[in-house]
Amino acid sequence: MNHRTRMDWMFLWNCLMRYSYLRLEKICLKSSLKSVPGFGWAMQAAAYIFIHRRWKDDKSHFENMLDYFCDIHEPLQLLIFPEGTDFTENSKAKSNEFAEKNGLEKYEYVLHPRTTGFTFVVECLKKGKNLDAIHDITVAYPHNIPQTEKHLLNGNFPKEIHFHINRYALETLPDSKEELQVWCHKRWEEKEKRLRMFYEGSNNFEFTGKSMIPPCKSELRVQIIKWMSIFYWTCFTPAMSILLYFYSIVRWYFCITVVFFVLQERIFGGLEVIELACYRFLWKRPSVDDQKKD
Repeated sequence: MNHRTRMDWMFLWNCLMRYSYLRLEKICLKSSLKSVPGFGWAMQAAAYIFIHRRWKDDKSHFENMLDYFCDIHEPLQLLIFPEGTDFTENSKAKSNEFAEKNGLEKYEYVLHPRTTGFTFVVECLKKGKNLDAIHDITVAYPHNIPQTEKHLLNGNFPKEIHFHINRYALETLPDSKEELQVWCHKRWEEKEKRLRMFYEGSNNFEFTGKSMIPPCKSELRVQIIKWMSIFYWTCFTPAMSILLYFYSIVRWYFCITVVFFVLQERIFGGLEVIELACYRFLWKRPSVDDQKKD
C-alpha cells in the first residue's frame, strides 16, 4: 500500500471490515509506536511486526516473526508500506533525490519503494507456504488529507477515502528476487499514473481501471459493528473513570497493568518478543533424538 498519511493503516480498517477480516491483520510499523500507552500495547499483544527501519537491525526479527507465523499456520494479512515512510514534502524531496541519482522518474504522488523488505517478506512467506496472494492497494483522499494524528484530534477527518485494489495470486508472481524488485517498482509506476489521473483528471472521484476484489460483505453487518463500537467506546471511558474513582482494587489493577507493560518492554522488548520466545521454548526445542544426531 502507498503511504499517503501517517493514518493510512487505520483508514484501511474500513475497507478490510467490508471485504476481508480485520482480526487477521498484522502491520509492519516503526518500533517507537509499541511504547504508546493503550493502542501500542494492544499492537504488541496482536503480534505486529515492529521495525527500526535499519535493515541490519530488522532482518533477524523480521525473519523470526515471519517464520513463527508460518510455523503456527496463522491466517495472516500483513500490511507493509514499501515506501518506508508517509508522503510529505520532506520525504518527497528525498525520494526525488534518490530518483535523480539512479536515473529514475521523479514522482509527484508516491515515493520510490524500498524493495529489500518487500522481497524478503515474499520469499519468507513463500518458503513457509503461507503466501496466497499479494494485494496491491492504492489509497487516495479527494478532499482533505489528515496527515498526522493532530489533524484527527482537531476534527479534520477525511470526507471520503478511495481504495483501488488488485489481487495478484501466488502463481502469477515472479520467482527471483531481482524480478520481484522490478515487479514492485512497476506497481509503483502504476500507482503514480493512477493517482495523477485521480487528482488531476476531469473526474477525480473515481479510480480508473478494473479493481479485482471480492464482493462486499453485508452492509448491515458493517453498520451493526460500527454502532456497537461507537456505543462500547462511548461507555468505556466514563465507566473506567467511575470505577477508578470509587474502587481501590481497580486502581491497583490499573497501576499493575501499566507497570507490567512498561517493564516487560524495557526488559524483554515487547509482548510479541515474549510470545515468540515462549513458542520457541515450549514447541521448538530440539528433541533428544535430534540432539543425539547433532
